[in-house]
Amino acid sequence: MEKITDKIATLPKDANYFSLEFFPPKTQQVRQQSSLSLPCRLKGVDAWLTRRDQGFSNLQARLERMSRGLRPLFVTVTWGAGGSTATKSLELAEICQRQLGLTTCLHLTCTNMSRSLVDDALQQAKALGIRNILALRGDPPRSEEYRERDDDGVKGEGDSNEEFTWAVDLVRYIRKQYGDHFCIGVAAYPEGHSDQSHPETQDTSHDLPYLIEKTKAGADFIMTQLFFDVKAYEEYEAMLRNHESGAFNDIAIIPGLMPIQSYQILRRTTKLSHAKLPPDLLARLDAVKGDDEAVKRVGVEIVSEMVEDIKMTTTRTPRGFHFYTLNLEKAVAHVIERCQLIPPSSPTMNGSDDDDTIAVEETGDYLLVDGVAKPKDHRRRMSSANNSNPRNRVVVERPSTSSQASFEAPEDEAGVPKDKINSRANTLAISEGEGSLGREATWDDFPNGRWGDARSPAFGEIDGYGVSLHVSIAQAIKLWDHPTTTADISYIFCRHLNGELEAIPWSEEGLNPETNIIRNELIKLIEKGWWTVASQPAVNGVRSSDPVFGWGPRNGFVFQK
Repeated sequence: MEKITDKIATLPKDANYFSLEFFPPKTQQVRQQSSLSLPCRLKGVDAWLTRRDQGFSNLQARLERMSRGLRPLFVTVTWGAGGSTATKSLELAEICQRQLGLTTCLHLTCTNMSRSLVDDALQQAKALGIRNILALRGDPPRSEEYRERDDDGVKGEGDSNEEFTWAVDLVRYIRKQYGDHFCIGVAAYPEGHSDQSHPETQDTSHDLPYLIEKTKAGADFIMTQLFFDVKAYEEYEAMLRNHESGAFNDIAIIPGLMPIQSYQILRRTTKLSHAKLPPDLLARLDAVKGDDEAVKRVGVEIVSEMVEDIKMTTTRTPRGFHFYTLNLEKAVAHVIERCQLIPPSSPTMNGSDDDDTIAVEETGDYLLVDGVAKPKDHRRRMSSANNSNPRNRVVVERPSTSSQASFEAPEDEAGVPKDKINSRANTLAISEGEGSLGREATWDDFPNGRWGDARSPAFGEIDGYGVSLHVSIAQAIKLWDHPTTTADISYIFCRHLNGELEAIPWSEEGLNPETNIIRNELIKLIEKGWWTVASQPAVNGVRSSDPVFGWGPRNGFVFQK
C-alpha cells in the first residue's frame, strides 16, 4: 500500500528506477456474451471463446515472471476511454496490487462516462489498497455521443462531463474527496499535446499553463507520453525544471518509452500520438523493416541508447523510466537488463538471496557447479537458455559417442537446471525468450496482423483504449464530410483506394504498394456495395526480397491468400 512518491523518496539521489504499463486484454466481454442462450453450441465458437479467456490468464503468468525477474518500482494499469474497460482494469489492478504485491497505479479518465463510475473506481481502488492514480481526461467531452438520452431527448443523469472537462478537474476532485490518501500523477507531452479539439496546436508552450495548473492542484508526479526524440525530451525537462513558477522544481518527471515491437506498430503508435521519429532512427529501422526479428533487435538497441542518453542528464530526483509494454515482455526485458535498471536483490524471508544463479567455476579439468566438481564436458549453464537450439533433442542419461550427439541433451540440461528453476536469473532469461521455456513464454512476440492471437495478453487494439476514430470531429468532417447513405460510404472507400484520402476509419495507414495490383477489382466490388478492408493479392512463392511483396529474413519466400 505504498505511494509512488514515498518509494522514490527512499532511493539515493543518483539511483535509477523503472515502471511498466499494462492493459487488460479483451476477454471479459466475450465471457458475458458466451453466456447467452443459444439454440445450439458451435464447437469452433466455444474454442474461440476459450482462447479469448486465456488472454487474461496468460497475462497473469507474464506479470508474475516480469515482477520476479525485473522488479519494477511500480506498474500502471490503463483505463479505457469512457470507462470502457472499468471492470477489467480494476480486476487487473487487484491482481497486481494484492496477488503479486506490486505497487500499482490505476489510470483514470473522467470524460464521456457515467458520473458514478468515477466515484466507484476511486472507492474500489481505495478498498483494494491502491494508493496511486494517474489522472487523465480521456477523449474530449462529447456527451451527445457517449451518454444515452431519455425518451424526451433529455440527457441521462450522471454525465461526468457536467463536472469534468479537463484532467485538472479530476485532480481537484480527488484531493477534495480523499485528501492526501492518493498519490496523483498527471500526463505531460514532450513534443506538445495534439489535442483533438485543437489538432493544429502541438506546442509545448501552449500546454505549459495546463500542466502548471494540474501540478498546483495537487499532482505528485508527472509521466510523459512516449517519444523517440531524446533531444526534444531533454529540452522539455529543462524547460520545466527552470520554469519561473517553480512548480516543477522537485516533482518527479518520468519519461515514457515504448520498446519497439514491430515496424508497423511503431509507425501506427507514433502517428496516433504525433511523436516524431528522428531521421537517423527511422533510417536504421527502414533498413530492416521487412524482418520482424531484426526490427526487434535494432529496436532494443535504439531504446537502450535512449535510456543511456537520458541517464547522462542531470536531475534533481532519482531518474525514472516508464515503459509502455503493450503487454509484451521480451523487448522490454532486454532493454531493462542491458541498461542495468534491475534493482539489487533483497534478502528473502529465510535470509538467502533471491538473485540465485548456478555458479560455474573452472578448476583444472573440472567445473565447480553449485559446489560439486564435474568434468568439463558435463558443463551446465545458468538459465533456461540450455539447449536452446530451435529443434527437438533426445534426453539421455549419459554423454553419447554417437555421431548425432548434437541432437542429444543430458537429462540435467534439458530445458532448465533441475534446481532453483524459479531463481530471478532464470525467470529473467525466460522473459527474454531464452531456451524452450523462454520460447514458450514469448510465443506471441510477433503478432499476426493487427489483432493477433486471442490467447495473447497483447490481444486487442495496440493502444489498449478501445475503438476510436483517433481524429478530431473537425478532422473527421474535413476528411469524410457527413455520409448518410451506403453510396456516400462507398464513395469514401473509392477515394481512399484512388489515393485521394490518406485514411478512412477502418484504414488509418496509407495503402501498401501491393494494393495497386488489385485496385480496379476492389473498386468494382465497392461500387456493388462490398466495402473491402485488408484485402491483398494472392502471392505464390515470391522471394522475401521482392520490392512489393517481400518481407521477413533474407532467402525466404512469401505466400499469401
